[in-house]
Parts: sequence; structure tokens; C-alpha cells
Amino acid sequence: MKFRSLAIIGFIIAVILFISCKTHFETTKSDYKAVVSTANFNHGKNLVFSICAGCHYNRGLKKLAGNPMDDVPGIAGKVYSANLTQSKTNGIAPKYTDAQLKYLLKTGISRDGRFMSYMLRPNMADEDINDIIVFLRSDDPAVSAADTTVGLTHYSFIGKAYLGFKADPASYRSNVKRPSDNDPVALGRYLVDNVGCYHCHSKSLKSLNSINPEQTKGYLAGGATLKGEQGSEIAASNITPDKNTGIGNYTKADFRRALKDGRSPTRTLRPPMEKFDHLTDKEVDAIYAYLMTVPPKYHAVKHI
Repeated sequence: MKFRSLAIIGFIIAVILFISCKTHFETTKSDYKAVVSTANFNHGKNLVFSICAGCHYNRGLKKLAGNPMDDVPGIAGKVYSANLTQSKTNGIAPKYTDAQLKYLLKTGISRDGRFMSYMLRPNMADEDINDIIVFLRSDDPAVSAADTTVGLTHYSFIGKAYLGFKADPASYRSNVKRPSDNDPVALGRYLVDNVGCYHCHSKSLKSLNSINPEQTKGYLAGGATLKGEQGSEIAASNITPDKNTGIGNYTKADFRRALKDGRSPTRTLRPPMEKFDHLTDKEVDAIYAYLMTVPPKYHAVKHI
């Protein structure tokens, strides 16, 4: 019996050591500094509110101060999105160098070597990352210091084990360029990737392929279950151009209205679907142009 107990303790210690090794990685030694201008700030604000705000914008505080991540199963622990404000006690931005922020977005690796699976955007253009950093460093009210603690993340043993087994940082890609506005399909594909449309509108948040998004299971065919208002469950829509179960019958105007005003041809869209009113009309039209090239998939998603 004593030997068995020691064996169990040894196994637990081995698992803990494995998890620790799998979730801590080398960080950057770069001395990169963001280039600041008014144009960089304005574009960065649009990017942050299109890409980051869905998780990080706290409507009560009207700041990017973080929120409970209710879509994370309770068995994994309690998880909160990070405070992106200028708070020196709770915020990320004052604690990170520009190079560390860029590395985090590119690879998912934080300044202390932890892997943060939902942060990485390996295919994001360097110029867009530059502008996001410029905005996060600014004096905009949305990023002014919010010292109020929304909550502290605490993973359970099961949550840590899952992160350990799933930890897969992206390789750092340099000199990535944003597609030209004159190539709407390429720009739309880039935006679907980096705005994160495919995160929610595929089969599951647990099976995303951040390097090659189009290889994600059920890519854009919907079905992922998300938390809506008052904890209700919402199934994400099929946004492939299937005419029966997707958006194949949407006109460009229909799609623009859905994305920017929250109204589809048949219903009013509900949280967690945000209004993407910080995207330009050209960007929304580019997303539409790309989605119309995606292979249509018949997948009926029931909307409650």
C-alpha cells in the first residue's frame, strides 16, 4: 500500500513537471520599438476594437480592463481576459516592452514564457501589430488606467494539464505584409484570420488551427457553442456560401448590415456576436468577397 501511494505521488509530480515544461518557453530578446504617428494610432484603435475588444472590453468600466471568460469550462478553473489598460498594478501594457507585446501576439508566448493559446496571431502583418501597440500605449480613454481588478485567472489542475498537452506556440514570422486593399479576396482572408471570425464560426474553439486557419475543423460552417446573455448557450452561424444553411443568399449590403449593424436578413444578431463598426466598408466588403470563395458547406445550425 505504501509503495502504491509513493507511485501515485511520483506520477503526480511527474505530470506537474511535464506541464511546467510544456507551458514555459523562450521569450524574445529583440529591441523592437513601435513607430508612432496619428495614422498609426487611428488604425490601431480600429484594429483593437475589431480584434481584441470582444474579450477585453469591459462594458461596465468602458475600458479594455478584461472580463470573465465564460466560454472556458468551469472544470478548467476561472479565467479572465487580461487588463490591457495603462494600469501599473493590473495592466499588461506597462509591464511589457514593445518587442514582448509583438512576440506575444505572434507566438502566444508571454514575457515570462507562459503560453497563452488565445492570444496568438501568427499571420498578422507587422504593420498592424505596430499600430495595435501604438494604441495600447496611448492616452485614449479605453486604455487609461483601470486599477479595478475584474478577476484573477486561476486554472485548476485539469485546466493546467489541458494547457500543457495543448501548448503549441507558433513560430515567430517576421516581415509579414498586410494584403493590398486592391485584392479584396486576399484582404478578406487575412481579416477572417486575424479578426478571428473562424474562431467562433467553426466547429469548436478547442480545435483551431492558428497557422493554417482553413484547416480548422468545420471551418466557417458554424456550430461552436458560446455563452450568450445571462449564460444562455448560443450556436455560431454557418457563414460559408451555402444557400440553404449559410450566407449564400446574402447580398453585399446584407452582409455589411449584419456585420456593422447586427441585423441579418432574417433576425437580429445577439451577443456574443459584436457589431464590427470599427471595420471600414472596404474591409467588410473584402470579408464578404472572401467568404463567397469558400467552399459551401451544408450545416444547419439551430438558433434558439
